[in-house]
Amino acid sequence: MSETIERHEFGAEVGRLLDLVVHALYSDREIFLRELVANAADAMDRRRFDALTSASSALPPDAKVRIAPDKDACTLTISDAGIGMAKDDLASSLGTIARSGTRAFSQSLEAAKAEDRPSLIGQFGVGFYSAFMVADRVTVTSRKVGADEAWTWASEGQGSYTLEPGTRAEPGTDIVLHLKEDADEYLEPYRLDHLVRKWADFITVPVAIVRDGKDEAANQGTALWRKPKSEITEEQYTEFYHSVGMNFDKPWATLHWRAEGQLEFSALLFVPGSKPFQPIENDHQSKVRLHVRRMFITDEAELLPSWLRFVQGVVDTEDLPLNVSREMLQTTPALARIRKAVTGRVITELTNRAKKGEDYESFWENFGPVLKEGIYEDFERRAEIAPLLRFRSSAVEGWTSLADYISRMKDGQEAIYYLVADDQEALKSSAQLEGFRARGLEVLLLSDHVDAFWPDQLGTFEGKALTSVTKGNLDLSKFAPEGGGAEPTEGIDAFVAAVKTALGEEVADVRVTDRLVDSAVVLSAGGAGPDLQMQRLLRRAGRAGAGKPALEINPRHALIRALAASPESELPEAAGMLLDLARIQDGDSPRDPAAFTRKVAAALASARSVGA
Repeated sequence: MSETIERHEFGAEVGRLLDLVVHALYSDREIFLRELVANAADAMDRRRFDALTSASSALPPDAKVRIAPDKDACTLTISDAGIGMAKDDLASSLGTIARSGTRAFSQSLEAAKAEDRPSLIGQFGVGFYSAFMVADRVTVTSRKVGADEAWTWASEGQGSYTLEPGTRAEPGTDIVLHLKEDADEYLEPYRLDHLVRKWADFITVPVAIVRDGKDEAANQGTALWRKPKSEITEEQYTEFYHSVGMNFDKPWATLHWRAEGQLEFSALLFVPGSKPFQPIENDHQSKVRLHVRRMFITDEAELLPSWLRFVQGVVDTEDLPLNVSREMLQTTPALARIRKAVTGRVITELTNRAKKGEDYESFWENFGPVLKEGIYEDFERRAEIAPLLRFRSSAVEGWTSLADYISRMKDGQEAIYYLVADDQEALKSSAQLEGFRARGLEVLLLSDHVDAFWPDQLGTFEGKALTSVTKGNLDLSKFAPEGGGAEPTEGIDAFVAAVKTALGEEVADVRVTDRLVDSAVVLSAGGAGPDLQMQRLLRRAGRAGAGKPALEINPRHALIRALAASPESELPEAAGMLLDLARIQDGDSPRDPAAFTRKVAAALASARSVGA
């Protein structure tokens, strides 16, 4: 065996690539440990596979990936009992970076956004070189299974490497990182333990961290989602649910299945039993974890649409490379098919539980507002989501569905009526409901943040149009009020015209309505534009196209009769008061709160003096 140290130069292009790996990826350099542990696990899997045909390749019974920090020497050693590498393997695998893909990797790395760069590591076969983000020198001593000699590869990442005979008693590989001064955090066992649990907690190969001279297990080593459901207890599911989502309750639903065929993946998902402490409205991304061959890749793969972001858990596949960039995640057909399959499975579970009534109301109270976003955002899934929706109603207690509403519709009714406001209690007493209640027409009461947006997107359900009761063009004439009503007073048309003139551009119209019973006035949307709630939201956001409301007047109300008979000179002020009253009824402020208060105070004082 020659004792000569062989020195080899990297090419100029490879030197540039090493510089990019070291510096362009600096912000997320903890990724190095994932890469080295993944390589070690792969080497041990290869040895296990070879053992199927060669007994001499069998893994030792205590085989593991061993991570040993040495604070005195400022080194971190990652050891495995894998297949090992001969001299030629070291030269070809570590001495030639990315081979023909080197230029492509360099170009991709330089072009990628900063947050995408870490996931590019390994895509072109350069995962090992992430070690140079934390080390200024790396040595690799390896002995291949079946060989009697070991070899050591060494480099400072400056464009050259050396090869020389090494010493290793058993097959496998030792990678020694001589850490940079600012990378001493990776000498702390607690930090290493955190990284192993983050990136490699569920790989089947045991991972141990040396602490105070003893090997301590750092990973669970069992991917629960890969086991048959028959072998898993409810307690194990709950424990995993707690760990993956940082929850403390019991899951409302557990979905565990394995897809096989052209697309293969395992999934273990949970619908929480209660709302998380952190409002899910603040984060619009699904955080289901993506694993590849049990190795954690990212929780930002958007495996579920944002309107299912309350679902937690893991999807694990072997149909993706272990190192996959964010750009690839958005475009790879395999992941697109996984997303579609996982989304479909979750919807099926929700549909089945909704039909069976398995405490579905508690789920809806926790996550209903988020699920409604799917009507607005997901055109393809609207028909599947709509039956899952639940509502409060003017006619029944508790929650009701669109299908249940239709089953209670009056003969000749062609629309599903709804009313949107910010507060559920205010909805129940809204003047907008008076005419509908008088005619026995049910109205759905909507008060979630998304309710102003989705009904127009859904449009219809089972052939019935969803219609806001605040739309000004509603015709309820086919439904006679129960008990009838008094005829309008004479001169009401002239009064309406005078009010319209007095209000001018403040309203789209002033008109008589048959939709009121106890109230004198009500606002409605002018024309065929957005309903009142959407107009409000547009005005608050300073958006154009909000439109102006119409003022509808109840000609049978005592106040309207009195005002219609009052002197013409009092009409301008009375018109403004009527508009402010209608605004207050709908939850808005008067146009001029201070002036309105003064007028009310004056009216009360006048009424008191007359009474005295």
